Amino acid sequence: MLILLSNDDGVDSEGLQTLREALAPIADVWVVAPDTERTCIGHAITLHKPLRIKELGDHVFATNGTPADSVLLALRVLLPEKPDMVISGINKGPNMGQDVSYSGTVAAAKEGAFVGIVSLAVSLNGRSAFLFHDACRSVLDIIEKMRRPVLPPGTFLNVNIPNIPYEAIKGFVVTSLGKRIYNGKIIERTDPRGGAYYWIGGDGEGFEPIVGTDLHAVDQGCLSLTPLQWDLTSYVTMTAFKDIFSGGCGENHVAGP
Repeated sequence: MLILLSNDDGVDSEGLQTLREALAPIADVWVVAPDTERTCIGHAITLHKPLRIKELGDHVFATNGTPADSVLLALRVLLPEKPDMVISGINKGPNMGQDVSYSGTVAAAKEGAFVGIVSLAVSLNGRSAFLFHDACRSVLDIIEKMRRPVLPPGTFLNVNIPNIPYEAIKGFVVTSLGKRIYNGKIIERTDPRGGAYYWIGGDGEGFEPIVGTDLHAVDQGCLSLTPLQWDLTSYVTMTAFKDIFSGGCGENHVAGP
């Protein structure tokens, strides 16, 4: 099995390095990841500057691009063949609810899904004292269960693991995205020349405790698996809108996934 690893924490991240070591006995593991942290960069693709690749070791490469750039370069330039799986992570911190729209971790997995590769974004729900070795055991369990194809085309899996010992995890839960509660705080400060500048601050630790969501599952000590798809079309809304905006261009046919 050929597995491509990437992330948004940077190629030297402990989460990525620990996962690489854990996967080595079962797969040919290639690492292509940003050379520095690219947290919250989303699905950005670099168009305004050249991208460079630096080989750091056996099948380990750093790029000066984004997580999505890294996966693109891996697939188009570096890998000898199409990988069986793309895994992004293990991320330091969760990616649940609205996080997935900002996350470079999720974007790397989504890039793999664009081209039909089984892809996982894996995050650890902690802020410090990360139990990466325990989390890797959960990732190996997921890979074992996914040896047969279970994801439809264009779909990938967003995995969030509680930052607790492996034996303490209560089980797997297939979830929907939850809703975080952000305080929306922006900090204004003044530079030495008297000009204002801003830090987007605050936190998103609060959430709506809705059963069946990723946020609720992880809070209860369960591992959350959320199937996501790159097609963001709201098909329910299309059905409603065809009754409002009809005529002139033939039948308003609503295609579905």
